[in-house]
Amino acid sequence: MTSSDGRRVFLFLQGPPSTFAAVLAGELERLGQRTLRVNLAAGDRLYWRRPGALNYKGSFADWPAYVGALMDREGVTDLVFYADRYPYHRAAAAEARARGIAVTAFEFGYLRPDWITFERDGMGVYSHFPTDPATILAIGAGLAEPDPIVRYGYKFETEAFNEVVYNLTNVFAFYLHPRYKSDTYYHPIIDYLAWIPRLVGGWINAPKARAVIDRLLEGDAPYYVLPMQLQSDYQIRDNAPFDHLSEVVRKVMTSFKENAPANARLVVKLHPLDNGIERWLTVARRIAGELGIADRVEAIDGGDLYKLLRRARGTIVVNSTVGLHALRLDCPVIVLGVAIFDVAGLTFQGPLDRFWTQASPPDPALRDAFVRLLATATQVKGCFYTREGRAAGVREAARRLIDRRINEPGAFVDPPPRLKRARALGMDAAVDTVPPPARR
Repeated sequence: MTSSDGRRVFLFLQGPPSTFAAVLAGELERLGQRTLRVNLAAGDRLYWRRPGALNYKGSFADWPAYVGALMDREGVTDLVFYADRYPYHRAAAAEARARGIAVTAFEFGYLRPDWITFERDGMGVYSHFPTDPATILAIGAGLAEPDPIVRYGYKFETEAFNEVVYNLTNVFAFYLHPRYKSDTYYHPIIDYLAWIPRLVGGWINAPKARAVIDRLLEGDAPYYVLPMQLQSDYQIRDNAPFDHLSEVVRKVMTSFKENAPANARLVVKLHPLDNGIERWLTVARRIAGELGIADRVEAIDGGDLYKLLRRARGTIVVNSTVGLHALRLDCPVIVLGVAIFDVAGLTFQGPLDRFWTQASPPDPALRDAFVRLLATATQVKGCFYTREGRAAGVREAARRLIDRRINEPGAFVDPPPRLKRARALGMDAAVDTVPPPARR
């Protein structure tokens, strides 16, 4: 599908708090394509430093009709956005699919750091990446190994600064888009104020965490790792059967108490980007105390996660990419939600109660084929936050978009194979729905 003059027309919606999407649009135009952009919020204007963007100021209820009419009027052939579960994007994607318009979602890389994910049509529950081990082995066998060298590293402060600037711009310049409804889980002001005690606590807790890890590595007792995710993350809100991560902690600890070896320990590790509002260390210790296993549970903030995973008997994730990193370290993994790497032969497919004693490391041939196919079909080397990383990422991403190589070779299965898993987990509310933005 092309426009009347033979060019493809790429419509961009919201991107990450970075100029990456704007630079990608510039590269597409340099290669002869046409691009459009709709700004939904004030922060979008700040990071889209290109002329001609449209500023949508209507309501969310009117958004589907607006974006559908825009697609028709401009002859849009491709829709590109960051974060496929964002309500505005979900609505726009539905309009695009009804018109036969290609949809591409991008996000931080599955193989991070140093990678960006591009998937055709959707991610998470809606990922079309294959789940059949035989298919993965067959296609991945002849593919090149991904570049293991980190070439475009950046500091956490850079990412955090851009997130703060974007969200506070939306707060203080709300009058530019007065009807925009953000889907952020926490109000930005509360979120960022919470970081002050969080940072102080992190400096205090980091040495304690390192000491716990060293003690576990020096001892003989088996241990399992529960890496916490972010309550605000769409991976939890739309790709998991839990309303709150405290449910995950209780479920895992209850199963651990009743089924893990008597001498085993459970390590609950705080996410490094957690803002501290939920006080997960306190939650974990309280639940462990209620279950009578406080002496078998360690709740830590900081320390080297990879060092911890190398000796772990197993890792329990909802759907965090930590699970993929654990698999690459030969650590057994169980997924409680929906994840792209939840494949028979890679992750434990039985119930959680049996994981503690029956899990085994991933099949190495399947894992390596999976990583090669994942990298080739969905991963682009680069990053959002450095000039060199953006330049490398947009060069490759633009070529893949133009050549229709997203999810190629052979890594597109229709319908999305993870929908069955989502429905089995009772996640019907997250399937085939376009909810209005959350109001918090």
